[in-house]
Amino acid sequence: MSDILFIGKDLPDSIDFAEGLASINRNVFTSTKDETEAENFAAENIFSATWNKTSAISARSFLIKAETKFPDINEYLLYFDSYYYSTKFELDKTEYVTAATDSLISSYQLFINELLSRLEQKKEPSVIAFMAKTYPSKYEVLHNGTKGVNIHPASNIVSAAQEAFLSLAENTSTLVGERPYLSVLLSKCDYTNEFFSSEKQLASWLAQGIDSIKGMKNHQTAKQAGTWVKAGAKIPTGLSLFSLVR
Repeated sequence: MSDILFIGKDLPDSIDFAEGLASINRNVFTSTKDETEAENFAAENIFSATWNKTSAISARSFLIKAETKFPDINEYLLYFDSYYYSTKFELDKTEYVTAATDSLISSYQLFINELLSRLEQKKEPSVIAFMAKTYPSKYEVLHNGTKGVNIHPASNIVSAAQEAFLSLAENTSTLVGERPYLSVLLSKCDYTNEFFSSEKQLASWLAQGIDSIKGMKNHQTAKQAGTWVKAGAKIPTGLSLFSLVR
């Protein structure tokens, strides 16, 4: 049984995704909107805590809570669901800008900074996975089309946040060359992907992808870590550098 921490959407909105991870031999630690709801999911190997997404101290505390629950945790997942965020920030209103920036950009940056600092202290083999569930921008809908599907494009702020997340993922992947304990998985799922409408399937595939990364014969190069993998694609397996990690 592996232990994984993931951020992106809070429970209960993320319950299908969390269940998908749990179905692939995982104990899951994630965030919740309300502390009183945290105990509702424990029977399904899903545990949670609240965190203030605008605070680096809160991100650090959230990591400590996860480690307290699962001392051997070595899998971390950052999940950006553009379609979901588009339902929260559908219009480009001025009053949405600060809230959207805090929720969709700053939160991921603060979390990854605290996570990398913590992993540097531990220096234990760990995987950071990024899942970008992408949705077309207004520009993409106009210039590239949407394969005959009538969709409402993402707002400017969500599109900008999506690009910020992709950049964060790519730049984080470059660190594997100088940190031998670190492996990274970059994965994308766009609106045409068969897994786009099934959170459980998407999460299950991603958990298997993390297993594949753990099973690589040799440690990743930065180039390997920086290659985006389409959701559903096969990731090569091999002998494990993580054989001592439970």
